[in-house]
Amino acid sequence: MEELRVTGGGHVGPIDSSRIPRYAGAATFARLPRLDQVDRADIAVVGVPFDSGVSYRPGARFGGNHIREASRLLRPYNPALDVSPFERVQVADAGDMAVNPFNINEAIETVQQNALDLTADGARLVTLGGDHTIALPLLRAAAERAGSPVAMLHFDAHLDTWDTYFGAEYTHGTPFRRAVEEGILDTEAISHVGTRGPLYGVRDLEDDRRFGFGIVTSSDVYRQGVDEVVDKLRQRIGDRPLYVSVDIDVLDPAHAPGTGTPEAGGITSRELLEILRGLRGLNLVGADVVEVAPAYDHAELTGVAASHVAYDLVTLMADTLTPAATTPEDQ
Repeated sequence: MEELRVTGGGHVGPIDSSRIPRYAGAATFARLPRLDQVDRADIAVVGVPFDSGVSYRPGARFGGNHIREASRLLRPYNPALDVSPFERVQVADAGDMAVNPFNINEAIETVQQNALDLTADGARLVTLGGDHTIALPLLRAAAERAGSPVAMLHFDAHLDTWDTYFGAEYTHGTPFRRAVEEGILDTEAISHVGTRGPLYGVRDLEDDRRFGFGIVTSSDVYRQGVDEVVDKLRQRIGDRPLYVSVDIDVLDPAHAPGTGTPEAGGITSRELLEILRGLRGLNLVGADVVEVAPAYDHAELTGVAASHVAYDLVTLMADTLTPAATTPEDQ
């Protein structure tokens, strides 16, 4: 039977894997407690099983639970950042949002309201998708909580600033165009990272520049190196509230085959993790990891990569939060 374990920081931490095998029991992210097993969470990890906005291969609706299963092997101390995130703050798995798979507009409204509800007491949110459509309502909620437009780093093979697909304004290829139009992004502090592959035309890049986006391509990461890229991104973001959106297809298909729109020539999982770690100390107010499609994921390569990305995002958040011990109701 699973037992809650209280960490040295007074928070409810992951199940003790020396007592209960990692492969046993229900999967929560990193084997953390459910949200209903703690008084409150400083950081909540939530799934959004939605992929009605995809334009190619479906299946990202199953991504959240796939990431959870792959996260069973995560451990409570992050040596790369010298942080024990689950001791420092209370992190909990908030389960999945129940969104309408047949009505994209309603689904977007549901995600936005759920995100606002989960952050009402000051908690920060790491969301497991789901397709990239969900980034728009998550950004709306983040900007509302911040009280201002937010900076954003968008890790993706694609720009996701197209206008419409088949006349539809809300898809996984349009969220950041809508976000700029709605004024919820600080257009002096937004950038794509890892983009590559063919486009519909040069106008795609012209529109993107007009919206205010900087671009760090996958080739830039390869030729300039992680440290130079991180320095440029930090200069662009400054001390603004920052949202990080990670489409797992930013990784090369060799590292993340389980995704809906793979593109050759991507960055490695090591490069992605090192860039994220280089953001340490920035005001990370929200994040998502999306577009994991397990049907195409042999050997859990994509799930493992995504779980580590989410773990580092949680760690970055925990590192900037003031520790405050909380006591579980059933302690």
